[in-house]
Amino acid sequence: MSNIEEIDYGPLGDLIGVWKGREGVDIAPEPEGTENNLYHEVITYSAGGSITNAESQTLAVVHYRQVVRRISNEKIIHDQTGYWMWDATTNTVMHAFAIPRGICVLAGGIYKGHKDKDSRAILELSAKAGDTQYSIIESPFMQEQAVTVEFRQKLIIGNGQLSYFQTTMVDIYGKMFEHTDCNELTLSE
Repeated sequence: MSNIEEIDYGPLGDLIGVWKGREGVDIAPEPEGTENNLYHEVITYSAGGSITNAESQTLAVVHYRQVVRRISNEKIIHDQTGYWMWDATTNTVMHAFAIPRGICVLAGGIYKGHKDKDSRAILELSAKAGDTQYSIIESPFMQEQAVTVEFRQKLIIGNGQLSYFQTTMVDIYGKMFEHTDCNELTLSE
């Protein structure tokens, strides 16, 4: 790893810090329909420096942990850890994460410099099961009971504000379900 001050984190640089949000909405599958959960969360992003792959690719790395609690009872409903990576040479953004349900995802996309009306960076990433570039891996149980087919994520970051909307297509309970999560967070530390 390199000296953090010298690293080009690209659009990921604004992530570093502790973020808190209280307006999360989770729409999850149930056998007979949907479950709507309002949630609050804390996401902690830490500068990870840079790494070099095969002596030819340099990635700036941001590590994170996301803990999501249901507002109604404070129960943790999601606990996720992973890395965001930036390849400045190709403008590629990658998001690798694991959740303790036996699921790992490597999503990716090209950052084209898009910004919203408030000059915040817009990142869009995706992964599909079986894709040769950005894919989803699941435990045997999940492959039989709740297959994650696709993951899409849109993140808007800048000016101390972070918004995200993500969709996970899941084949569960004999049907395809669009599981969505969204929240708006503020940089607190």
